[in-house]
Amino acid sequence: MTGARSSSAVGGKAQRIYIAVSVLGYSRRFHVMAAPRCDAEHTYESLARAFAWFGGVTRQVWVDNHKAAVTAHVPGAVRFNERFKQLARHYGFVPKACRPYRPRTKGKVERIVGYAKQHFFQRYRHFESFAHLNQLLEAWLLEEADGRLHGTVKEVVAVRFERERPALMPLPVHLFDTSYIETRQVSWDAYVNVRGNRYSVPSTYCGQMVTIHVSLEGDLAVYAGEHCIARQRLVPPEAGWQTVADHHVRLWAEVTVEARSLHTYEEVAHASAG
Repeated sequence: MTGARSSSAVGGKAQRIYIAVSVLGYSRRFHVMAAPRCDAEHTYESLARAFAWFGGVTRQVWVDNHKAAVTAHVPGAVRFNERFKQLARHYGFVPKACRPYRPRTKGKVERIVGYAKQHFFQRYRHFESFAHLNQLLEAWLLEEADGRLHGTVKEVVAVRFERERPALMPLPVHLFDTSYIETRQVSWDAYVNVRGNRYSVPSTYCGQMVTIHVSLEGDLAVYAGEHCIARQRLVPPEAGWQTVADHHVRLWAEVTVEARSLHTYEEVAHASAG
C-alpha cells in the first residue's frame, strides 16, 4: 500500500489529486482510491475500500513509512500509529512496515502507481467530483487493469486472483470509522464550532465536552460518550449557523420563564410606585 499524487481538474478547478494504491502480492490485483488530501483518514479509507473491492482481508498489510501508519522506524523496532493499529485490529490483519530506502520491497506497488498515472490519468483529465473520479477509477480497474497480462507472472491478473481469493479473510460486519475525530466544548447557546461554522446540539449538553466525527463526505456526528446526540451536514460558513429547532426547546422555555418573571416584577414595581 502506498500513495502518490497527480494534477487534474475536479469540479471545474485544477487540483492536486492524491492516489492511494493497494496491491495483492500474489495476483497483483490492485485497487486505487483518489482523494483531495494525503492524510491519515483518507489513507485508512483507501484500505477499507480496497478490502471491500477484493471481497476479503489479507493476513498482512505492508505499508510504507507514511505517518498515518508508522510513527517511528528504528533498527529492530517499528512503532505504528495508534489509530492504524485500531484499523488492523478491526480487520484482523498484521501490520508490517517496509524497510526505508529498500526499493525491492515497495517495487510492486511503485510500478502500479506509474501504471495508473500512465493509463488512467492520461485517458481522463476532468472530473465532476471525487466521487465521480473514484467511480471512473473502479470502472477502469474492471475493464482494463484486472484483464491485463502481467509481465512478471505471465498470467491474466483476474484469472490469478481467483486462486488467491480463498486465502482472504472475511470482511468484518461493520466498516471502520475513518472520520476526522476531535473534541469540542458545547457553548452556552448549544452550538459547537466546526470548520468555521456553528452547528446546534441539544441544549442539555451546554458547557459539556463532546466528540465530533466528520466523515470524508462531510457528515457531522456529535457524541457524548458513546451516545450520538446530533447529526448534521457540513455547509460553508457563508450558509450561516445550522440549527435544529428541537435542540433549543429547553433554552427557549427558560428564556420565556425569565421574561415572564421580569414582566411580573415590572408590573408589581409599577403598581407600588403608583
